[in-house]
Amino acid sequence: MDMNLFIDRVLAAAKAAGIETAEVYCVTGENFRASAMDGEINQYQVSASAGLSLRGTVQGKMGYSATQAFDEAAITQLVEGVKESAALVETKEQDEIFQGDESYPELPEEESDLKDVTPEQKLEMCLAMEKAAKDADPRIWKVQRAMVSTSSSTVTIRNSYGLNLTDSGTMCMAYAAPIAKEGDKTATGGWMATGFRFADLNPVAIGVKAAEETVCQLGGSPVPGGEYRIILRFDAMQSLLQTFCGIFSAENAQQNMSLLGGKEGTVIGSPAVTLMDDPLLPGGHGSQRFDAEGSASRTKAVIDAGVLTTLLHSRKTARKQGVASTGNASRASYTAPVRVAPTNLYFKAGEKSLEALMADVGEGLVITDLAGLHSGANPTSGDFSLLSKGYTIEGGQRGRAVEQITIAGNFYEVLKNIVAFADDLDFSMGSIVSPSVDIGTLKVSG
Repeated sequence: MDMNLFIDRVLAAAKAAGIETAEVYCVTGENFRASAMDGEINQYQVSASAGLSLRGTVQGKMGYSATQAFDEAAITQLVEGVKESAALVETKEQDEIFQGDESYPELPEEESDLKDVTPEQKLEMCLAMEKAAKDADPRIWKVQRAMVSTSSSTVTIRNSYGLNLTDSGTMCMAYAAPIAKEGDKTATGGWMATGFRFADLNPVAIGVKAAEETVCQLGGSPVPGGEYRIILRFDAMQSLLQTFCGIFSAENAQQNMSLLGGKEGTVIGSPAVTLMDDPLLPGGHGSQRFDAEGSASRTKAVIDAGVLTTLLHSRKTARKQGVASTGNASRASYTAPVRVAPTNLYFKAGEKSLEALMADVGEGLVITDLAGLHSGANPTSGDFSLLSKGYTIEGGQRGRAVEQITIAGNFYEVLKNIVAFADDLDFSMGSIVSPSVDIGTLKVSG
């Protein structure tokens, strides 16, 4: 059945069944993933998916249902599912179906070449990445993963008010993870690249960079415990921001899962800190014209020169706080409930290079990798104690490799103590990114 026709029939059936307001959220997409090891393809997966959810209000209560089938029986199941789940709702706080904004921003359409790329070309990229990594340095013993993945998806929101929104996107990713050996010493590392066009991924460059990142960790050893001046390289700071970005959610703040509730307008960071959430960023991984409720997207500074200007809101959290939605309603899938999530979240870059930050620090550590983020970080309190690796800063220059150390601190305090950001912000690394940053001093144990 034609998808638009199916949605028409779902909304009509919902109205006929007495569902007061109804919304269809539909996601269709295609995914490819493959990886190589030892010169052979060891993983290959291709899938296409289509799913649709219906939510609607019955006597003022919101019900949900979902399906992957698109026939008459599915329409009946969707409508009955909404009515049954609404009858079970006991909370007074309800989601709502949004009539829509007067206008929506336009985003430049990202060029994609995925339709012209064959599976064989993707497999060849896996093998080329693995070969490039192994050929880059004789100390590369093995490439434990050389992976390529591509995806395309289309999201459609339609409701009984006449709202009709559609957005589509594609993504390509390549990743190589080598193992280096020298004598009895080993090191692991990796490098990833992403883009909207498959042709923009350079397997040789990715393989060589992955080898460099791995080999430079050979011979790494701990440093004595104590307090050190710390620079978190862009990828390490990215990991930290990804772990703690939930503190900026109004939903979490209202559930006492963030310490920022009611802190709007107060200083929570150093003057060097400006944190942006920009769904209209050209080429951003999280760019979108509208959120999962149909609210128009808009750019906002979450932190402006150290001052918390807003938390991220859905319509539900905004209504509870008496403010406007920031357009940050999100659904992890068509079956998932509406939650609050960032779009393109990033710290604004500074003007100095990473090398210049190192020269300013003089003596300290650059952290390039953080491990144990799920078990060693508390997303509510902000506390973290994380296994780390990187290299020393000696006389303002890069020194020896460091591993098997633990850095400990608190994310809220990190925001207050940030000295400066570097100029190496790279939006190709994901939707939540950061430049390298001088975060002052932290406790280190080895």
